[in-house]
Amino acid sequence: MNFLAHLHLADNSKTSLAANIAGDFAKGNISNFPKHLQQGIWLHRQIDQLTDSHELTKELVEKFPKALTRAAPIIIDLAFDHMLAKYWDEYHNLSLQEFAVKAYDAIDTCEQLPEKLQQLAPIIRKENWLVAYKNQKNLKKTINSVAQRISKPEIFNGAMQAVEKLDIEIEIAFRTYYPQLMAYSRIWSRQTPAEYL
Repeated sequence: MNFLAHLHLADNSKTSLAANIAGDFAKGNISNFPKHLQQGIWLHRQIDQLTDSHELTKELVEKFPKALTRAAPIIIDLAFDHMLAKYWDEYHNLSLQEFAVKAYDAIDTCEQLPEKLQQLAPIIRKENWLVAYKNQKNLKKTINSVAQRISKPEIFNGAMQAVEKLDIEIEIAFRTYYPQLMAYSRIWSRQTPAEYL
């Protein structure tokens, strides 16, 4: 799951939006982070762990060309965000734009976020990343952007062609898996270890 899904799942589980998105930028022991971020970081990690190990995700990874095996889990995370944005009205009562503003405000007003997120937050809002996920052209742009931030961008060669070819398979996997993840996120919010509350 990428930014939009983590923010939506935070809202769905009534936990901090900013803390959940901070999980993407928080490395190491959770207890090293400010108390108000710990539950969100923990929840973020539960979501990532389940997504990476889930049978539906594993099966989807195997459908990607062999050359994309290493990049496929990241591509799937981004493609799932695209699916969530595309069918947003089925998953939330606010419009995607209204939710995006709510999320940007939550990030902007949260103190002690990881430095990298603090630097990125104005760009996320200015370029309206969460709404941009709706457009497949922007999905391509996001994949290219992610590829440029790693040491071996070539592992993403052909990523968008694979996404287009597997569009139906990605949608089926997303629509089957995401409602499960919404339920799990609500359960996990109630099962957060006491030391992270």
